[in-house]
Amino acid sequence: MRYLFPILFLTTLAIIADDYTGPRPPKPDMLYLVHASNLIPTEATEASQEGKKDDTTYTVAGAASPVRTPLAEPIFLLRSEKIKADTLELYRFEVKGGRRQLTLSRKRSEKSGPFHLSITKLDKDLYRVEADEALENGEYGLSPSGSSNAAFCFEIY
Repeated sequence: MRYLFPILFLTTLAIIADDYTGPRPPKPDMLYLVHASNLIPTEATEASQEGKKDDTTYTVAGAASPVRTPLAEPIFLLRSEKIKADTLELYRFEVKGGRRQLTLSRKRSEKSGPFHLSITKLDKDLYRVEADEALENGEYGLSPSGSSNAAFCFEIY
Protein backbone atom coordinates (compact mmCIF):
# COMPACT_ATOMS: atom_id res chain seq x y z
CA MET A 1 0.00 0.00 0.00
CA ARG A 2 2.84 2.42 0.73
CA TYR A 3 4.14 1.97 -2.85
CA LEU A 4 0.74 2.62 -4.38
CA PHE A 5 0.66 6.35 -3.56
CA PRO A 6 4.03 7.19 -5.21
CA ILE A 7 3.07 5.21 -8.32
CA LEU A 8 -0.29 7.00 -8.62
CA PHE A 9 1.39 10.36 -8.01
CA LEU A 10 3.99 9.79 -10.74
CA THR A 11 1.32 8.56 -13.16
CA THR A 12 -0.73 11.71 -12.54
CA LEU A 13 2.33 13.90 -13.18
CA ALA A 14 3.01 12.08 -16.44
CA ILE A 15 -0.55 12.63 -17.63
CA ILE A 16 -0.49 16.34 -16.74
CA ALA A 17 2.87 16.79 -18.48
CA ASP A 18 1.45 15.45 -21.77
CA ASP A 19 -1.24 18.16 -22.10
CA TYR A 20 -1.22 19.96 -25.44
CA THR A 21 0.17 23.51 -25.13
CA GLY A 22 0.22 24.64 -28.77
CA PRO A 23 -2.19 26.96 -30.60
CA ARG A 24 -5.91 26.16 -30.43
CA PRO A 25 -8.47 26.79 -33.18
CA PRO A 26 -10.80 29.68 -32.29
CA LYS A 27 -13.83 28.11 -34.06
CA PRO A 28 -15.10 24.54 -33.77
CA ASP A 29 -15.64 22.36 -36.84
CA MET A 30 -13.21 24.41 -38.93
CA LEU A 31 -9.89 23.12 -40.22
CA TYR A 32 -6.86 25.35 -39.71
CA LEU A 33 -3.53 25.03 -41.49
CA VAL A 34 -0.62 25.02 -39.06
CA HIS A 35 2.28 27.28 -40.04
CA ALA A 36 4.71 27.27 -37.09
CA SER A 37 2.60 28.68 -34.23
CA ASN A 38 0.11 30.39 -36.58
CA LEU A 39 -3.26 28.93 -37.52
CA ILE A 40 -4.66 29.83 -40.93
CA PRO A 41 -8.34 29.01 -41.53
CA THR A 42 -8.97 26.91 -44.63
CA GLU A 43 -11.49 28.07 -47.22
CA ALA A 44 -14.74 26.63 -45.86
CA THR A 45 -17.33 26.11 -48.58
CA GLU A 46 -20.08 23.79 -49.73
CA ALA A 47 -19.35 21.71 -52.84
CA SER A 48 -22.15 21.31 -55.34
CA GLN A 49 -22.83 17.78 -56.53
CA GLU A 50 -23.84 16.42 -59.94
CA GLY A 51 -24.38 12.77 -60.79
CA LYS A 52 -23.97 11.03 -64.14
CA LYS A 53 -24.33 7.28 -64.54
CA ASP A 54 -21.47 5.86 -62.41
CA ASP A 55 -19.75 9.20 -61.74
CA THR A 56 -20.36 11.93 -59.19
CA THR A 57 -18.76 15.32 -59.73
CA TYR A 58 -18.24 17.81 -56.90
CA THR A 59 -17.50 21.43 -57.80
CA VAL A 60 -16.26 24.43 -55.84
CA ALA A 61 -16.47 27.97 -57.23
CA GLY A 62 -13.25 29.69 -58.23
CA ALA A 63 -10.15 28.45 -59.97
CA ALA A 64 -7.93 28.69 -56.88
CA SER A 65 -8.26 28.77 -53.13
CA PRO A 66 -7.14 31.97 -51.38
CA VAL A 67 -5.59 29.75 -48.67
CA ARG A 68 -2.11 28.66 -49.73
CA THR A 69 0.72 26.66 -48.22
CA PRO A 70 4.18 25.68 -49.47
CA LEU A 71 4.11 22.50 -47.37
CA ALA A 72 3.86 19.24 -49.33
CA GLU A 73 2.61 17.44 -46.22
CA PRO A 74 0.30 20.02 -44.62
CA ILE A 75 -0.80 19.80 -40.99
CA PHE A 76 -4.23 20.92 -39.77
CA LEU A 77 -5.89 21.40 -36.40
CA LEU A 78 -9.57 20.68 -35.82
CA ARG A 79 -11.58 21.50 -32.72
CA SER A 80 -14.37 19.00 -33.15
CA GLU A 81 -18.00 19.44 -32.13
CA LYS A 82 -19.99 18.04 -35.07
CA ILE A 83 -17.30 16.94 -37.53
CA LYS A 84 -15.56 13.72 -36.56
CA ALA A 85 -11.86 13.86 -37.39
CA ASP A 86 -11.73 10.20 -38.41
CA THR A 87 -14.31 10.82 -41.18
CA LEU A 88 -12.15 13.39 -43.02
CA GLU A 89 -10.93 12.58 -46.50
CA LEU A 90 -8.41 14.52 -48.60
CA TYR A 91 -8.89 14.96 -52.34
CA ARG A 92 -7.17 16.83 -55.16
CA PHE A 93 -9.26 19.06 -57.41
CA GLU A 94 -8.85 19.56 -61.13
CA VAL A 95 -9.33 23.11 -62.37
CA LYS A 96 -11.74 23.25 -65.32
CA GLY A 97 -13.78 26.14 -66.65
CA GLY A 98 -12.77 28.50 -63.84
CA ARG A 99 -13.85 26.18 -61.06
CA ARG A 100 -12.37 23.34 -59.02
CA GLN A 101 -13.89 19.93 -59.52
CA LEU A 102 -13.51 16.36 -58.42
CA THR A 103 -15.08 13.42 -60.20
CA LEU A 104 -15.45 10.20 -58.28
CA SER A 105 -16.31 7.01 -60.08
CA ARG A 106 -16.15 3.32 -59.43
CA LYS A 107 -12.75 3.46 -61.11
CA ARG A 108 -11.04 5.73 -58.58
CA SER A 109 -7.92 7.51 -59.71
CA GLU A 110 -4.93 7.59 -57.36
CA LYS A 111 -4.28 11.09 -58.67
CA SER A 112 -7.39 12.58 -57.03
CA GLY A 113 -7.41 10.67 -53.75
CA PRO A 114 -8.49 10.06 -51.16
CA PHE A 115 -4.98 10.56 -49.86
CA HIS A 116 -3.75 9.02 -46.64
CA LEU A 117 -4.25 11.07 -43.49
CA SER A 118 -2.82 10.68 -40.03
CA ILE A 119 -5.18 11.71 -37.21
CA THR A 120 -3.87 12.34 -33.70
CA LYS A 121 -6.04 13.23 -30.73
CA LEU A 122 -4.32 16.06 -28.84
CA ASP A 123 -6.95 16.88 -26.25
CA LYS A 124 -10.59 16.17 -25.41
CA ASP A 125 -11.94 17.73 -28.64
CA LEU A 126 -8.72 18.74 -30.44
CA TYR A 127 -7.24 16.77 -33.33
CA ARG A 128 -4.13 17.04 -35.48
CA VAL A 129 -4.84 16.02 -39.07
CA GLU A 130 -1.91 15.66 -41.43
CA ALA A 131 -1.27 14.42 -44.92
CA ASP A 132 0.58 11.13 -44.56
CA GLU A 133 2.23 11.41 -47.95
CA ALA A 134 3.85 14.18 -50.00
CA LEU A 135 1.33 16.01 -52.18
CA GLU A 136 2.04 17.67 -55.52
CA ASN A 137 1.35 21.36 -56.11
CA GLY A 138 -2.33 21.96 -56.78
CA GLU A 139 -5.79 22.52 -55.33
CA TYR A 140 -7.01 20.28 -52.51
CA GLY A 141 -9.97 19.87 -50.22
CA LEU A 142 -10.74 18.03 -47.01
CA SER A 143 -14.28 16.80 -46.54
CA PRO A 144 -16.06 14.61 -44.01
CA SER A 145 -17.28 11.40 -45.64
CA GLY A 146 -20.99 10.78 -45.64
CA SER A 147 -23.90 13.04 -46.50
CA SER A 148 -22.15 16.40 -46.04
CA ASN A 149 -20.73 18.33 -48.99
CA ALA A 150 -18.68 20.58 -46.71
CA ALA A 151 -15.24 21.26 -48.15
CA PHE A 152 -12.21 22.84 -46.52
CA CYS A 153 -10.05 23.97 -49.42
CA PHE A 154 -6.42 25.02 -49.77
CA GLU A 155 -3.69 25.20 -52.38
CA ILE A 156 -0.18 23.77 -52.27
CA TYR A 157 2.30 25.85 -54.28
